[in-house]
Amino acid sequence: MWFEGPIEVIPAVDVLGDEAVRLEQGSYDAVVERVDDPVALAERWAAAGARRIHLVDLDGARRGGVRPDLVKAVAAAAGLPVQASGGIRSLADAEALLEAGADRVVVGTAAWPDPAPWLDLGEALVLAVDVRDGLVRSTGWTRSAGLTFGEALQRAAGSRVLVTAIDRDGTLAGPDLDLVREAAAAGLRVLAAGGVRSPADVAALGAVGAEAAIVGRALLTP
Repeated sequence: MWFEGPIEVIPAVDVLGDEAVRLEQGSYDAVVERVDDPVALAERWAAAGARRIHLVDLDGARRGGVRPDLVKAVAAAAGLPVQASGGIRSLADAEALLEAGADRVVVGTAAWPDPAPWLDLGEALVLAVDVRDGLVRSTGWTRSAGLTFGEALQRAAGSRVLVTAIDRDGTLAGPDLDLVREAAAAGLRVLAAGGVRSPADVAALGAVGAEAAIVGRALLTP
């Protein structure tokens, strides 16, 4: 049912150490779900009907650095396109993940305040716009990126963006439709994350302009 709605649902596989986890509001001290094998989890979502995997290296997001071997393992096991996120600090990092099997790379920390150097990646690029209290966050959401949500949308003109409502992430509190509506109204292609708890939430995101929803904890919660 999750993967049959009006817009694409992309399951999140967030990796901390060697485990797949879900954090609440991006806090590394608030692990609310654990799965021992991230690769097996990606296979599970592929078998359930997912069309793409959103793979997040949480260690990389916080400290920098990428794990191409992790991307390669997930892409091979799931047999699906992989949207790789976390730790990308240079074009060389992005290229390493694309060569390992990712079809998209999600760039946040290194893209702000100026995403222009990344635009040559074209359709492989997703700009991460991670928002708390109207401000963009970076470095695994631990620091300010020095600009407002509106400023980020202006600088991302024409791009695909992943808009995450940090305060709702991992909470099952429902998505922030206003953030998504604003990004879509700016003419951006929007992937929405944070707070999604049901297929009805996915439909609501589609109604305000999202092309896809990233779903994590809700897929793991009976």
